[in-house]
Amino acid sequence: MTALGRRALAEFVGTAFLVAAVIGSGIAAVRLSPTDTGLQLLENSIVTGAVLAALILALQPVSAAFNPIVTAVERATGAVSTPDAAALMAAQFAGGFVGAVVANLMFDLSAVNLSTHQRSGHGLWLGEVIATLGLLVVIFGTARSARSERVAFAVGGYILAAYWFTSSTSFANPAVTVARMFSDTFAGIAPSSVSMFVAAQLVGGVLGFALIRALYPNTPAIAAQAVAKSMDGTR
Repeated sequence: MTALGRRALAEFVGTAFLVAAVIGSGIAAVRLSPTDTGLQLLENSIVTGAVLAALILALQPVSAAFNPIVTAVERATGAVSTPDAAALMAAQFAGGFVGAVVANLMFDLSAVNLSTHQRSGHGLWLGEVIATLGLLVVIFGTARSARSERVAFAVGGYILAAYWFTSSTSFANPAVTVARMFSDTFAGIAPSSVSMFVAAQLVGGVLGFALIRALYPNTPAIAAQAVAKSMDGTR
């Protein structure tokens, strides 16, 4: 398998497990704590943060973005080429869909059941802008350190916290957002709500990229070195 093929596979697997964890823990939380929404969100957020940290640690030597916005910023910094970025994004969206199907099936639901959970409003959209902007700063800021394993814990901790301090519960990921459309459960999002969530994430991505370049002028070199190191491990 080529280096790009390994990276795409890692993105597919990582995104699939991430979505399965988000949706699966949401279903389990509702069943275990049916009358306490706050406890359901706590359970969902802890699982998501923990699995995200674990997946990044496991797959970081190959590729561990699991997020088209992160991959787009890597492309903008010159760390990956346009064809490679397109392949990685396609793998992320495909992995997200598979993760949603698997989560549904694990809990004896239909493989695909479109969500009816409407998530709309200026406050929620602003929450997605902030969640995505913050995620990018955490990722690329932490990547500047000499210890790349810190990224996993920083990202996992940030997402766990962002579940609570953002009004949208921090989707911050177009692939995960689209995937959650296919599960009419606690973590789901109605198809009619997806476009504005993704638009807000794109705005957050642009703002995040601008802030990263302002704070860390050497980000392109750092990102390129990180990706090159990962590619060396897949050859």
